[in-house]
Amino acid sequence: MPERPSGTPGATADTPVAELVQRATEQITRLVRDELTMARAEMTAKGKRAGVGAGLLGGGAMLGLFAGATAVATIVLTLAAIMPDAVAALIVTVILAIAAAIAARRGKKQVSAAMPATPTATRDSVRADAETIRGAASRRQP
Repeated sequence: MPERPSGTPGATADTPVAELVQRATEQITRLVRDELTMARAEMTAKGKRAGVGAGLLGGGAMLGLFAGATAVATIVLTLAAIMPDAVAALIVTVILAIAAAIAARRGKKQVSAAMPATPTATRDSVRADAETIRGAASRRQP
């Protein structure tokens, strides 16, 4: 059997178990470190993209708000052509207040349905895993 040059990875029949365990530990450590580095780089890139996207989303929301305000003004001016200005503004204000109340009520229902904000499915999964491990450990004990 040809000998491997020193420093090359690989096991031979003469390699002590302690050395094999040490190599495995080093390789696992390097693998975990490399995976964490890769995950960090990926999350940094995604974070930058998300930041740009959030800025654009905020700008779009602001422009949408301006468009909505202009539409409300247009409705008020249109109604003011057939009735007193104050009455036209009051009608539009009441309609907007009713729409806001409906949206707020629906939003509150959605938030209440999402509470409590604890990861219950994950919690249950972790508990089940712990029970499985306890059961396996108790079966192995003499």
